[in-house]
Amino acid sequence: MSNAPYDWNELGPRRTLMHEGVTFLDETLRDGIQNPSVVDPSIEDKIELVHLMDELGIDYVNVGLPASSARNCADSEALCREISQSRLRIQPIAAGRTVVKDLEPIADIVQRTGVPVTVYAFVGSSEIRKLVESWSLEMLMDKTRQAVSFATRHGLTVCHVTEDTTRARPKTLRALWSAALDEGASRLCLADTVGYVTRTGVRNLVLFARTVADEAGGAHIGLDWHGHNDRGLALDNALWALEYGVDRIHGTARGVGERTGNTPMELLLLNLWLCKELPLKDAALLDRYSEAAARATQWDGRAPGSSRSAAEWLELLASH
Repeated sequence: MSNAPYDWNELGPRRTLMHEGVTFLDETLRDGIQNPSVVDPSIEDKIELVHLMDELGIDYVNVGLPASSARNCADSEALCREISQSRLRIQPIAAGRTVVKDLEPIADIVQRTGVPVTVYAFVGSSEIRKLVESWSLEMLMDKTRQAVSFATRHGLTVCHVTEDTTRARPKTLRALWSAALDEGASRLCLADTVGYVTRTGVRNLVLFARTVADEAGGAHIGLDWHGHNDRGLALDNALWALEYGVDRIHGTARGVGERTGNTPMELLLLNLWLCKELPLKDAALLDRYSEAAARATQWDGRAPGSSRSAAEWLELLASH
């Protein structure tokens, strides 16, 4: 009789998580540094992190929100230049509100560097935000059309991000998504901005978004998942989102981010490897990435989730 542990995870049928075309987007340098307990890293530290992300096989990195400050704009441009000059495989994206003045600096960076940058244009969508800001749905739709149209006219690929998607009404989401898709957006980002949703909600929302995209003639439209960890479900929900059909998952190193943080990227990649869904040649690289992010942001909080490092997991499993 073998002394190897029995794996109940392998018993019976299970659905594949990593369907064709799945990619990963690292938000450490944008959403991550919005945590009030961290610092905005130096450009040298940001460059080091982008190189580590590239080594890990992470597909996209959010280089920043250029319209927010002169420094953020300069750092975003410097990261784009570094990606190009070092011939990294990772691709830059940049964030902005769904207003033209936020997207103009991104278009300018592309013009100056010649580096393609995908725009992630975000807009509030929940009834709470609409009430507080005195926003009408018609105004949000107009802003969406103007911003997405501006970006696509400048040759930029656009992902339309609805903030607080998981608490927004279907009518609102359908209207905003349709407006964005009509103007040429090629992706929709489903954001669990306050870490509210559960597995059932993930399924319902992903299927609804897929239906809206397909009705708009967009079988080619991609879906992003951006999760937060307020209920401790960010990692679980990211895995469920993959199973239900999302093809791009967001995360941050150590899960650092607003409030209780985001989906921890290293744990996401590690768990996909443990599920035999993703190759992992060098688990120690995950630890280097996590440690570099903690050092760069001066984050001294404990990383959420697993008590073992990625390298320790590899060693443990190899021993069996």
